[in-house]
Amino acid sequence: MKLASLKHGRDGRLVVVSKDLSRCADASAVAPTLQAALDDWDAAAPRLNEIADALAENRIAHRPFDPALCASPLPRAYQWLDGSAYVNHVALVRKARGAEVPASFWTDPLMYQGGSDCFVGPRDPIATLDESWGIDLEAEVVVILGDVPMGASREEAANAIRLVMLVNDVTLRNITGPELAKGFGFVQSKPASAFTPVAVTPDELGQAFDGAKVDLPLLSFVNGKPFGKPVCGNDMTFDFPTLIAHAAKTRALCAGTILGAGTVSNRDVGGGPGKPIDEGGLGYSCIAEQRTVETIRLGKPVTPFLKFGDKVRIEMLDRQGRSVFGAIEQDVVRYVRT
Repeated sequence: MKLASLKHGRDGRLVVVSKDLSRCADASAVAPTLQAALDDWDAAAPRLNEIADALAENRIAHRPFDPALCASPLPRAYQWLDGSAYVNHVALVRKARGAEVPASFWTDPLMYQGGSDCFVGPRDPIATLDESWGIDLEAEVVVILGDVPMGASREEAANAIRLVMLVNDVTLRNITGPELAKGFGFVQSKPASAFTPVAVTPDELGQAFDGAKVDLPLLSFVNGKPFGKPVCGNDMTFDFPTLIAHAAKTRALCAGTILGAGTVSNRDVGGGPGKPIDEGGLGYSCIAEQRTVETIRLGKPVTPFLKFGDKVRIEMLDRQGRSVFGAIEQDVVRYVRT
């Protein structure tokens, strides 16, 4: 089942989307918003599946599905937690800041709580005041959770996964270092994130999702040029049940919590830093990682961060080459207050 939220008020209007992402059907008879469906998932999910079946068989009124009309599947969420499951990425980015990776990072997940009060839609721009802040994409896989009890077991954590989607977790790299040096986490360096048009139930991924990892490439493009295609299941130090249980160690998580696994990052076949796509590698899911690899190999970074006028695309294709979630497509623009 594939779900989306059309732009409507603050929390969107829930629709069920066809498997090929071409059509959608209103789901307000079941729940007005995705959050409402998540709050009563056991009752809502079977009825939403009925709409999905009727849509597939053309037995229900529908309209063309247009990602440009979409908000984030959850336009605002009670909680947005982002981990760094790909420690290879953490190590490389910290190296660029001259910071070492503590040994505990390989055994205890790193996680922060981000702003979740105003996500932007999948076709909304990356709007910022100053391009000198070092605008960077970060392509990730995320899950939306049902209720998770405090002290959840691995099985309870895995069973709490309701939906899967992708995110562009934008980072302002030139603000990150000074902000983290204060020792109190991200705020200004993390503007609004954008999620894919569609969130899908785990069964939509078939054998590509084993309940813990997604075993498909995550595709990123900058100005139409392939930038990254790392495989999400590779080099993932902490899988989703581990991340969820970590977040729930000392507190319960409520339905509608979004949890990310962090920027997807693969090592090279020889175990070293990954190579760019144009050199036969799998590329990267953020510019900071490429710049770090360039510093290691060339003595200095070469690739610039995003500038006004640049375009970013993030997408995942299934093993038959079909888009799973639809694409995040964002222009980088100067913010103008309206």
